[in-house]
Amino acid sequence: MRNMLSKLQIACDNAVFGCSAVVRLDNLMSHLSDCEHNPKRPVTCEQGCGLEMPKDELPNHNCIKHLRSVVQQQQTRIAELEKSSAEHKHQLAEQKRDIQLLKAYMRAIRSVNPNLQNLEETIEYNEILEWVNSLQPARVTRWGGMISTPDAVLQAVIKRSLVESGCPASIVNELIENAHERSWPQGLATLETRQMNRRYYENYVAKRIPGKQAVVVMACENQHMGDDMVQEPGLVMIFAHGVEEI
Repeated sequence: MRNMLSKLQIACDNAVFGCSAVVRLDNLMSHLSDCEHNPKRPVTCEQGCGLEMPKDELPNHNCIKHLRSVVQQQQTRIAELEKSSAEHKHQLAEQKRDIQLLKAYMRAIRSVNPNLQNLEETIEYNEILEWVNSLQPARVTRWGGMISTPDAVLQAVIKRSLVESGCPASIVNELIENAHERSWPQGLATLETRQMNRRYYENYVAKRIPGKQAVVVMACENQHMGDDMVQEPGLVMIFAHGVEEI
């Protein structure tokens, strides 16, 4: 009985829409999904917007209306993301204030309990490590483009990027001071010594300052380098070009 039914010839359900096909019952579903007369068959608008829709909706389709709807949806999504980003920044700022208050409190009572000195130093060190680990590893392809005497404006730009990247406030000013060759260690202090020691540069572990042609070379990550090539808490090296993220 099943075989007999499967061989039964039947007209397409879309006959009223112009399909003249007569197919076996067991092939009917396959035919219906591909039938060009199926009013619900997915089709793509060829007038420019590329929207996929049921065939029977195509005559009333308006590309401009659809694209306007897409733009509105994207604008709504962008607004939601901007709001979320602002909330996260606010939360981060509050957390940073809490940390600064905690550190100020510990400094205030450190004279009563000297053991808190070690605790504060440990917290500060961990804060620095957390920040350093959040930065992208970097490679310098053109060491000759190093700016060893950045002016005050360039230093201010780099300082702002350090702050925005989450650099602990306790070391920001030191790092900016170490962006100028006058504060660099002996192995980098002059153009002549830098040229002599250039072969060692590839051994630096450098992290990119976000969005800038500059890197930080932190002492905590470069203990393998000689004392004449690193500086506490780290060095800032600014370049005209040649800084790439790894």
